[in-house]
Amino acid sequence: MDKKTREHLNNLRSEERELQNQAFFYILEVTEKPVDWAYEVWDQLVADLSHKDNHVRAISAQILCNLAKSDPENRMQKDFSRLMEVTRDERFVTARHCLQSIWRVGASSKTMQEIVVEALADRFRNCGNEKNCTLIRYDIMQGFRNLYDDVQDEKIKQQALELIELEEDPKYRKKYASVWK
Repeated sequence: MDKKTREHLNNLRSEERELQNQAFFYILEVTEKPVDWAYEVWDQLVADLSHKDNHVRAISAQILCNLAKSDPENRMQKDFSRLMEVTRDERFVTARHCLQSIWRVGASSKTMQEIVVEALADRFRNCGNEKNCTLIRYDIMQGFRNLYDDVQDEKIKQQALELIELEEDPKYRKKYASVWK
């Protein structure tokens, strides 16, 4: 890993928000493509999913989602449940950031695609009593759409459309369906 990347990774846990944000955006950009240093930071990112600072939790979740494409050892299969826990974070903004990124894990391999689709479908079905259920469901639909656009697997679209039909309120059913227009 080069010095600049190491410095930015160290700044992800900075209490200075501007420095932390600069580091986050830099790391997101470099992890758009596979990197050879993923395992140098993997365990720390997984540990930071339960960090006391919700910004660190959100950042760690999003970077881990990006690093799924850099995971030839398939560690994500073991750690994916920890990511899904963050989609239920006490701070909704943190949960939402994770939920909006998690489709990237599904784009990393066929196995992870199946795991992600199943987990998101379960999350969609079982969030009915949560405060922000409609936003959660909308984000899940958008995640399904992003994953579908990336991997072009019709099963993803079919699963999403089946989930939309479970929504009893026509207003929200229409909103979720709009993602597929």
